[in-house]
Order: sequence, then C-alpha cells, then structure tokens
Amino acid sequence: MSITIKNIFDQTVQEFPIKEAIYDVRRNIRYTYIQWNDQVNRLAAALQAEGVRKGDRVSTYLYNNEELATAFFACAKIGAIFNPINFRLMPEEVSFILNDAAPKVVLFERELESAITAIEKRFPETGFWYIDDDVPGYAKGYRQKLASVLSQPAEVEVHEDDVYAIMYTSGTTGRPKGVIHLHKDMVKQAAILREALNYDRSDIGLITAPMFHCAELHCCFLPRVQVGAMNVILHQFNPKKVMELVESEGITKLFAVPTMWNMLIQENLDEYKFQSLKLGLYGAAPMAPSLVRACQEELGIQFIQAYGMTEMGPAITLLLEDDQVRKAGSAGKACPEHDIIIVRPNDDGPSEPEDILEPGETGEILVKGPCIMKGYFQKDAETERALYKGWYHSGDIGYLDEDGYLWVKDRVDDMIISGGENVYPREVEDTLHGHPLVFDCAVIGQPHEKWGETVTAFVVAKGSGLAELDLENWCKNSDALANYKRPRRYIFCEELPRNASGKIQKFLLRKRLEEIAHDKR
Repeated sequence: MSITIKNIFDQTVQEFPIKEAIYDVRRNIRYTYIQWNDQVNRLAAALQAEGVRKGDRVSTYLYNNEELATAFFACAKIGAIFNPINFRLMPEEVSFILNDAAPKVVLFERELESAITAIEKRFPETGFWYIDDDVPGYAKGYRQKLASVLSQPAEVEVHEDDVYAIMYTSGTTGRPKGVIHLHKDMVKQAAILREALNYDRSDIGLITAPMFHCAELHCCFLPRVQVGAMNVILHQFNPKKVMELVESEGITKLFAVPTMWNMLIQENLDEYKFQSLKLGLYGAAPMAPSLVRACQEELGIQFIQAYGMTEMGPAITLLLEDDQVRKAGSAGKACPEHDIIIVRPNDDGPSEPEDILEPGETGEILVKGPCIMKGYFQKDAETERALYKGWYHSGDIGYLDEDGYLWVKDRVDDMIISGGENVYPREVEDTLHGHPLVFDCAVIGQPHEKWGETVTAFVVAKGSGLAELDLENWCKNSDALANYKRPRRYIFCEELPRNASGKIQKFLLRKRLEEIAHDKR
C-alpha cells in the first residue's frame, strides 16, 4: 500500500480527533487534531483556488509557527511541493531560491517582511501571502484567504513516489542546492526515528530548532504527528523561554543543536524543574564529549545523537543513550536499512565505492539507504557526482571502528594539511571545548609559506579573563593533541557564524582571515 505524508496526517486525525495537537506559543493558539485538520484543509483549498496544482511549489519564509506546520500538511494533501526557506537568509539569497524553485505561492511574516519587500517586484507571477495583520500592498492576507474558502479541497491522488519537498542545503560553502525528497523517503525517515526515540501519543515535544530544517521537521515534528503526540511550537530559540515551557507544558523530548544545549546549561537551572524532560536529541553539528557530559550532569537527562545531512533526510546514524559515555565522540551506528562505507578519497572525481578501507582507516563517508534524495533540483551534473554508483558521497571524512561505530573527523574541504600532516579541525575543537572558559570555537587552516597551512582557532570565551597563553598551555598539556595539531594563532570573537542548522560557516571565517591579512598590509 502506498503511504504518503498525507496518509500519516489523515490517519492521526481519524484516530485522535480531540487530542491536543499543537500549541503556537507566540499566538497562544491551541488546536486539537480535528481543529488543526480544518486549518490544513482551508489552506489546501485556498492554495487550489490560487491555482496551485499537483507538482507546483509552495514556499514558506517563516520562523517556527502554526502556519508553517499547517502548510507542511496542506501541501501534502494536494500534491504540492513544500519548500521551506531558511529565515536567516538575506534578500539576495532568498531571491536565488525563489528564482530556482519558482513557487506559485510564498508565505511570509512580519519579522521577515523587509526582505520580501526588497525583492517581490522580481516575481510578478508569484503570490505573496502575509500571515500577520497590516498586509503590505503587494501581498495577500493569509487569514483572509483561509476565511474565504467555502469548500473542502479537491481530492488529489498523491503517491509515495511523488515529490514531497525541495529543501535547500545549508550553504556552508556557497550557493545552496535544492534537495528533492519523495513522500516515501520521509515516511521511512519518520518511522526510523519514531522507533529510535520511542515516540508515543503521550509525548509532548518542544520545537525550538528551525522547522525549515529537516532535523527538526523529519526527526521530531513528523514522527510525533504520526503517533498522535503534541508539538509545542516556539517562534524562536530563547533559553529562558525553553526552560519555562519545559516546566509549564511538561515537555518530554527536546531536539537542539549543540550551541543551544550549551546556552541552556549557562542558565540558572535551580529556578526550573525538569521532571518531565526525559530525552534530549542533538545533531546537525558535532557536539564535544565534554559538552555532552556537562548537559547530562546539569539537566539529568539521557541523550541521543543523530548524524546526517539534508540529502539523506537527514539521519543516517544514531548514538543511543547507553553509548554516550562508552563511545563518546562517535556519531553512532547506521540507522536501520542504511549502509555506510569508508572509501579512499579521490581528488580527480567521485570516490570509488569499491575502494573500501579497513576499520580504523580514515576516508570519505559514503551512505546508502531508503531515505536518500532523488537528486538536486535542476542540477543533473551535481546529482550524478553526489549519487555516483548509487552511493551518496557525503564529503565528510571519518572512519568505522571494529564495532561498526562511525567517527566523523571533518569535512574534506575543511581538512588542514600542515607540513604534510593531516589535521582534522574537529579534534582540535574538541580539545579546546574542554577548557572551562571556552564557550564556542572553530578551527581552520591559514596559508603559510613554509608549512603550507597552520592551525588557527576562533574562540568565543565565557566572560572575560581567558588569554591566548591559557589556551596554548591547555593544548600543550593535552594528551589528545599532537604538537603539530596545536593552533599557532587564536582569534577571540563574540560569536561564530553559523547557519540555521547550527553548522559553522567556515568559508566566512576564511574570509575574515583574508580581511585581517589585508588590513595588516
């Protein structure tokens, strides 16, 4: 039987009609599943009235809110292709995606109005729907559109092999690419995470990571809907508000990227009670083992790590609760029905899947599984390279140990070669994270005439009082860091540039180094 995201929602509404489904904190709106279904149907019918047909794109340029969650299922009901856009993108970046995806309708909100106002004239064929009051002259009112609907949406036959979404990559190295996922991909992803995280109808999950990103959307939001659980939606991450909601709403499971977890444990935790919170999920970026231990001790909860990428849905490995200490630093084992191999990197083209390395040997991580993307939207050459011989070529460097656990060292592009020796930034970053006065850090290579590259560390300190000499001595005294891997330069900054998924944008740090070098001339 063909199972789609549409089926998942309809079945949950039928089984749990009067159970509370979502709570939008900012608007103070709570919907049961049957009430939410009415909103989904209204939006689906309104989109059809606007001319949206099966296969057309509908974009959302929104923070976390009920409207984004509603659009997710409304698109699934009518076979439209869901396209959530990163709310941190600037006008020209949004324009690039709108040019590429060519949506029929774009949903946007007050906080992002200026970006749309700057570019809307370039898209005369696109309908811009504004979800707040005081609708701009060029836009249409979202609420007025839903209020004008007089009937249910026309029935559309949606199949598991139909395209469900185009999700643009984070763009850590430049222009993002549109990743095409089918309904069956995400139904499988939801099923895998539902089992791994033991979701059931009694769960209350807090959405605080960006909903446009597949980690929150596919690993948390969708599995919870599938089992009839509740989703509490927080517009933007705020550590104090997260703590308050955990206590007031009885949150049981929470996903956050490492930076968010780090910010949470900086709060005065004595003011809050956490009896309800049982499990923390982290991913989207590496989390230093020292930070995992600190979170476990401060919050008194178990953790599960998910490692993956948009092209895979995203989760490809899980590090479960019992392995958080025994295999600290590992990304875990492959998800069910997923295969991972480590192959010798190829500088002249895609790495060969047949050139498999032995356990413990470091190479490129290749993945295969049921949640793999169909390809990149309108980018055949990039698709062919990324999916060479049926394996997704991740561009990540790592190894598998004798027990089958994956250890991610770094990105191929981020590896530093100093004096002919390979230096993986993550191992340096993990060492620096262990210093009690380091809040955040990132390591990149700096060009050097003699050594090729030297190691440079960008550091965000906790408060004041941390000096370069402190970090130099810390690294010198570390048993985990060889001398040639030590940073030769430390640059202190207030924050690191991260994309919405929590990944550090190292190309911006390299640009910063170039600017510093230019200023010294």
